[in-house]
Amino acid sequence: MTQTPRLTDPAASAARAPAIELRGITKRYGQVVACDGVDLAVRRGEIHGLLGENGAGKSTLMKVLSGLVRPDGGLILRDGEPIDVADPHVAARMGVGMVHQHFSLIGALTVWENVILGDDSPAGRRRGGRLSRDAACAEVVRVGERYGIPVDPLATVDSLSAGERQRVEIIKCLRKDPDVLVLDEPTSVLSMAESRELFAVLRGAVTGGDEAKAVVLISHKLAEILAATDRVTVLRRGRVVARLDTRGTDAATLAREMVGREVSLGEEAAALGLTPVAPAADPPEGHPGGAPAAGAAPVLELDGVTLRSPTGATPLDGFTLSVRPGEIVGLYGVEGNGQSALGDVLAGLAVPDAGAVRVAGQAVDPRRPGALHAAGVGVIPEDRHRSGVVLDMSVADNLVMTDLGPVSGRLFVNRRRQRAHAAQLAERFAISCPSLDAPLRTLSGGNQQRVVLARELSAQPAVLVAAQPTRGLDVGAIEGMYAELRAAAAAGVAVLLVSTELEEVMALSHRIAVISAGRMVGELAPTEADAERLGLLVGGGAAGPPAPSAPSAPPPSSAAAAGSAR
Repeated sequence: MTQTPRLTDPAASAARAPAIELRGITKRYGQVVACDGVDLAVRRGEIHGLLGENGAGKSTLMKVLSGLVRPDGGLILRDGEPIDVADPHVAARMGVGMVHQHFSLIGALTVWENVILGDDSPAGRRRGGRLSRDAACAEVVRVGERYGIPVDPLATVDSLSAGERQRVEIIKCLRKDPDVLVLDEPTSVLSMAESRELFAVLRGAVTGGDEAKAVVLISHKLAEILAATDRVTVLRRGRVVARLDTRGTDAATLAREMVGREVSLGEEAAALGLTPVAPAADPPEGHPGGAPAAGAAPVLELDGVTLRSPTGATPLDGFTLSVRPGEIVGLYGVEGNGQSALGDVLAGLAVPDAGAVRVAGQAVDPRRPGALHAAGVGVIPEDRHRSGVVLDMSVADNLVMTDLGPVSGRLFVNRRRQRAHAAQLAERFAISCPSLDAPLRTLSGGNQQRVVLARELSAQPAVLVAAQPTRGLDVGAIEGMYAELRAAAAAGVAVLLVSTELEEVMALSHRIAVISAGRMVGELAPTEADAERLGLLVGGGAAGPPAPSAPSAPPPSSAAAAGSAR
C-alpha cells in the first residue's frame, strides 16, 4: 500500500486537547476483563491505529466510545470536556460515528432504506416529513463516489455480497459526516484498490484545517496500519502494551507487541498484506508444494453449475471446477463475482438452476436439506454471523449444531456427552471462552471462527470449503487457520479455499482457479501466478505468459469486475 502523507503540523495538533480521549476505561463480563484501565487519546488531524489480537479489547473499547456498551469505570472527554455517552444516539450527536466489523443491516430492505433507517435528520425527506427515495438514492451515490465505494442504492441488501454490504455500512456512517470516525476492520471485504482509495479520502478528511477529523482505524493488516496511520496503540489482554509513532516502527515490532512473542512473518504475512506478489520458481517454505494425488479421482466436482437470482441476475453461470483429495485449490476473484453464491450452493442454502454437484463420484441432490453435509461437505462460510453460527446459543450448542448424532441419546441430546465433546474441541482448537455455556456472541471474532472450524473438521469431511477463512483475524489466529487448512489437506481432505486475498491464495494453494462474472475463467499453478496474470483473468482476459521477476501491478479494482457480475 502506498505511504500516505502524515500530519501537516503535528506540533500544533498536539498542543490542542484531543478530539476524543478515554481515561481508565474498564469493562468486565463476569470473570473476563475485556478492558482494564485503558487510556487512549486521538487528536484531530490524525489517523490513529488500534491493534491487538482477537479478544484484546479493541472492539469493546470502541463500543464504549460509540455508546453501545456502558463501562464499569473510566471517563470519556470530547475536546477536553467530560461527556456521558449513554447510548449511540448521544454518541452521534457528539459527532462520533462507527463502522462495525459485523453488519447491522436489514436484508429485506434496499440499500437506500438501510442507509437512512433510524436517521432523524431532515436529509432525504420532502416537505411534511415524507421520505424521498430519489433524494436518499442520490445521497447514497454521492457518498459512495466521494469515498470510492459505489453501490446500487436500489439493490436489496440480501442480494449483495459481503463486500458490498460492507460498503453500505461505511456509507451509512460517513453520510452523517462525523468528527470522530471509528473504522473496525473496514477493508476486510474491500479490494486493494478500494482500500487505497478509501484511505486517500480519509487522509484528506483528517487534514482539513482547524475542524479536521479524527479517525481510529482497527485493522489486522499490519501493512495497512503502517501505510495509513500516524500513531498506533497496541492492546493485549485488555491493557495498553505499546504506544508507537508509525514512522518509527515496523511490521515485526507491531506483531511482537500484539502477541507478546516473536511472530513469523513468512506465509502469515500473506493475510497481513506484507508479502510482495510475484511468481516463484520454488514454493516457499511451508507451502503445500506440488499437487498431490495427481492421478486420483476428484472428491468435489462442480459441473456447469448455474444459479439465477429472483432479480434475473446470474451469479453463477455454468461454473465448473474439481478438487482432488489432499489438494488445496484456491479460488480467487474480486468480491461480487459469484463467490458468495457458490458458498451458498455448497452449504445447501441455494439450489442451482442447472448443473451437477458430485462428491466422491456420487451426484448430490442439493434440493434435499442436509444432503451436501451428509455427503461429506464441510463449510466455513464467508459471513459466519449470517450462516455459520447462532450468536445467542451457547458455545457448546454451536459446536454440535450441524450433527447431533455423536451427542444424542435415544430421544434427546445427552448434555453430559455434549459438554465432554465440546470441551474436547475447545481444547483441541484453542477456543478461548469464559464458559462452554456462554453465548457465542461473547467470544471474540477469532474464537467464533475457531468454533466454526472445529465443528466442521470434527465431522471428518471429505471436502472442506473455506470461504474468506482469515477475514478479520489477527496474526496469531491466521497462523492457526493456515496450519489447520494444511493439516486437513495432508489428511486427504479436498480443500476449496475461496479468498479475495491474492497473497493468501498464492501461499496456500496447489492450484489457483479464477472466477469472474460467475464463470471459471482459468487456472494457474502458484509458480506461474502473479498479480498481473491473475488480474487479466479476473477481468475476463487471457493470462498470457508469466511476467518477469519484477514488481507487478495489483489486480484491477472491483468496481468494473463486480459490475460485470450483475
